[in-house]
Amino acid sequence: MRSAWVFAFLLMLSVVTASGQATRPRIEDLARQFAYDSKAPLDVREVGRKRRDSVTIIDLTYASPRGGRVPAYLVVPDGKKPSAAILFGHWMMPGSPMKNRNEFLEEAVVMARSGAVSLLIDAPLVRPGFVLEKDEMRAAAQSSEVSRQQVIDFRRGIDLLTSRYKIGKNAIAYVGHSFDAHVGGLLSAVEKRINSFVLMAGGFADEEYVFDPDNAEMRKLRERVGDDALRAYFRKYDWDDPINLVSHSAPATVFLQFGRQDKPITEKMANRYYELFAEPKKIEFYDAGHALNAKARRDRAEWLRQRLSLKPIDYSAFERIPELK
Repeated sequence: MRSAWVFAFLLMLSVVTASGQATRPRIEDLARQFAYDSKAPLDVREVGRKRRDSVTIIDLTYASPRGGRVPAYLVVPDGKKPSAAILFGHWMMPGSPMKNRNEFLEEAVVMARSGAVSLLIDAPLVRPGFVLEKDEMRAAAQSSEVSRQQVIDFRRGIDLLTSRYKIGKNAIAYVGHSFDAHVGGLLSAVEKRINSFVLMAGGFADEEYVFDPDNAEMRKLRERVGDDALRAYFRKYDWDDPINLVSHSAPATVFLQFGRQDKPITEKMANRYYELFAEPKKIEFYDAGHALNAKARRDRAEWLRQRLSLKPIDYSAFERIPELK
């Protein structure tokens, strides 16, 4: 989710719900918000690399179509060229040392040993020079622009992967947590090269969440900002509310993971989000909070192994990965 206030609204507007619109915006109009020039130079610049047990981690940047550069790790199995790829998007939990591309690095290393190349990128919120707006509504608009940039930067990341490796048909997956689960919901509608999505502890209907009469935190926000200003925001940035897009997730398969102790997302709410996605889809709940747990990690790894036709996974290595904080 988003953070403090930012967690409660900024980042929460990135992972939250939509109330009663009579008609949904046209998907063609929404998808145009995430268009970019796929023929522009990637301008990849390698910063460094290191080798770990038959895996090479390449630290690099590439040009963002929205301006600036995208810091990324490319995690590559040594030897045979990979035929499957995974994109990893991190959470934005305030105070976490893992609210960056490092969140999934150890996971990506293990998946590389099973044959997948992975791309892990920093969200614009943690890139050098990002300054959060102080005014709440300007911050909300900024948040939507961040979501758009992250979607486009991941799409550009697929261009990078496919320019270097012969990725098999239906062999690109996306894993996103919290903020990047929101981003994954948007991607599921507009990026059809991705065939498998794991979306962790995300929310997929922002306006509905903000206007939920039983949500005391959001009632305070509405009193502070005003319903009219919030409604205007949701109309202007309808392309950033996943509820308007996730019904178009097919033909990709979506795997939603939620924690039963994740206070911002109740089990009822999680099941509501599940209903919004198109088939094929699955959902699992874990005895965990917003960070989820080792069981969730193992489940998504095995699901991805099957979806991407990877070699057997070294689950003992997964067990050595510290719990996310």
